[in-house]
Amino acid sequence: MTLDALTAELHQVLPDAQLVPSRLPGLPELELWLLDPRNLDRAFASDETRRLLEHPPYWGFCWGSGLALARWVLDHPEQVRGKRVLDFGAGSGVVALACRMAGAEQAIACDLDRPALLACALNARLNDMQIVLSDNYFAVEGEIDLLIAADVLYDIENRPLLDHFAERAGNVLIADSRVRNLTHPRYQRSAILSGRTWPDLGEPLEFRDVSLYQLTP
Repeated sequence: MTLDALTAELHQVLPDAQLVPSRLPGLPELELWLLDPRNLDRAFASDETRRLLEHPPYWGFCWGSGLALARWVLDHPEQVRGKRVLDFGAGSGVVALACRMAGAEQAIACDLDRPALLACALNARLNDMQIVLSDNYFAVEGEIDLLIAADVLYDIENRPLLDHFAERAGNVLIADSRVRNLTHPRYQRSAILSGRTWPDLGEPLEFRDVSLYQLTP
């Protein structure tokens, strides 16, 4: 698990892009390997756009909902302290890392994307922390005290997972900047958090308001 290997994955999509260690706005406790913002300040060729759409390097950004949820975890460490936590669709691993920093006994970063898991491993090393990696949510064994997910509801095909999450873990937290009013009988919005994607993609300001949904008893 090396930075060169992760950069090689990035170069399959954007041949000239680089990864840089980045401090996050509003979350100075953590540092992540993210896309160099200078690589985004230009027009993309048609073949680059096609590759970005087909194989987006989600792990190369800290998305607004993930940043907001990580900030919330660090501000409420009692919610994760001593618990076994699973971060579904971990991406860069920012929320799993925040859980470990807040005192979680174990944080599992789960993502189908192999480069994302490589990014999680490198970001854990960058912050001198240990997390567990999984490429198959359904293969994770043992009790999960808290299941967390950020920015997964935008894909309508993920909505059925909400019921499975509720059966899998004693507590579930979902952060999403795109879904304003989740209508599900087992979840309710408990807070509106502030977050922004980094590097900055120039998203509309409305996407800086992140809804936090919690499984109801």
